[in-house]
Amino acid sequence: MSEPKSSARPASTPKPALDAVMSDKTGNPLRRALWLDALDRQLRPHLPPTLATRCRLANVNGEHLVFLVESPVWHAKVRLAEAQLIDAARSIGLKVTKVTVKTAAAAPPRSPAIDNRNGPHAVSAATHKGLRDALACLKDVDSSTS
Repeated sequence: MSEPKSSARPASTPKPALDAVMSDKTGNPLRRALWLDALDRQLRPHLPPTLATRCRLANVNGEHLVFLVESPVWHAKVRLAEAQLIDAARSIGLKVTKVTVKTAAAAPPRSPAIDNRNGPHAVSAATHKGLRDALACLKDVDSSTS
């Protein structure tokens, strides 16, 4: 029976996870995300203070800056600050000419199964009756102690 050959390769030290991911082209999306995050942090101080907390740089697509906002109100405010955003982007070395704003809802849309006909805080008739009965009991207790 032959003896097993020992491994001739030297022991290697493991790479940190981030270094391993970033070492080849599979790390390109991660590198791009980190680059966009760094640009977002550079552009944020150039925004009006109320707007800086309500929008985020989502992409740089050629000569377009793409911002993501939560609602149509903030969409309009970013559009009004377009010239300021372009100037700020050019000051950090980007060659942009246009700002695109996309609105993404912060909360998922409500289910159509939820009955919302009487408003978001509608209560049933049984709940109304229970509350009336409890209130009547409290009034009886107050009148008997007086």
